[in-house]
Amino acid sequence: MISVEHLTKYYGNFLAVDDISFHIKEGHVYGFLGPNGAGKSTTMNIMTGCLSAASGHVRIDGHDIFEEPDEAKRQIGYLPEHPQLYLNDTPMEYLRFVGEAKGLRGEELDRQVGEVIRKTGIAGVRNRRISNLSKGYRQRVGIAQALLGNPKVIILDEPTVGLDPLQIIEIRDLIKELGRSHTVIFSSHILSEVQAICDQILIISKGKLVAYDTAANLEKQLLAPSEIRLTTDASADELRHILTKVSAISRLRMEKGNSKWTMARISTDRSDIHELSGAIYKAFTTSDKMILEMALKKGTLEDVFIELTESSTGEKTNARKEA
Repeated sequence: MISVEHLTKYYGNFLAVDDISFHIKEGHVYGFLGPNGAGKSTTMNIMTGCLSAASGHVRIDGHDIFEEPDEAKRQIGYLPEHPQLYLNDTPMEYLRFVGEAKGLRGEELDRQVGEVIRKTGIAGVRNRRISNLSKGYRQRVGIAQALLGNPKVIILDEPTVGLDPLQIIEIRDLIKELGRSHTVIFSSHILSEVQAICDQILIISKGKLVAYDTAANLEKQLLAPSEIRLTTDASADELRHILTKVSAISRLRMEKGNSKWTMARISTDRSDIHELSGAIYKAFTTSDKMILEMALKKGTLEDVFIELTESSTGEKTNARKEA
């Protein structure tokens, strides 16, 4: 459906998009995740034909966005981060204008305008001026215009920015619904949002694609358990002595706190974390001290995000170019 190959973009001497390549199949919801300034919006603007690129190709359903812009753009509905709505129009007037600009006429125009109004839930405000609508309803109008022309791909840039919690939930539900009949790509820097909506996640940092997979696989691949959190009645020095015979330990860190117990984080570079936990338990059996609590650290998508985006090398880690 979408093929992005070796995409590169400069702003003067600043490298905003650095040789990004990935492929997106038809259907599902895809999330562009990354910190502000990572290159998400620039990449999406190039994919929609709104920006040129220094090099690379973008093909939408087989049509190159640079060489066949008309054919490629017919496949795309786009909501920019700051949609330029005509505030003096009503949603009905605005959508009819956009529909005509996309080549719709007569009964087909009426049918599609009515359909996108229904899909986006703006029927109750369709005859009110856009200037009098809430930010949430304005976003819905923006999404409605993106749906006109029945494009195969819907691209949404930060669609929930500036919305209140209830509006965010409503827009997320709308995006999920659209994912049943379209390929939806949307960008965000909010981890929970991407995790709640997306089937596949693309993480971009410093202009590079650093990961591309499902949330579950990213957590599994990048955050295999490698740390044990231990609480004991042994003192810090006693704990160090008990663990001297445990060879699998790569790092031992004492945690500060007000508890009378000693709390520590124990790391290993071994592939089997349970080997380490067994060795720790065995070491304690030869002492008069007790293990009060021992648990494996469980990683989250937030840990993946921090690990990838704060990497000083900026190189791809476990990135997949096709899903």
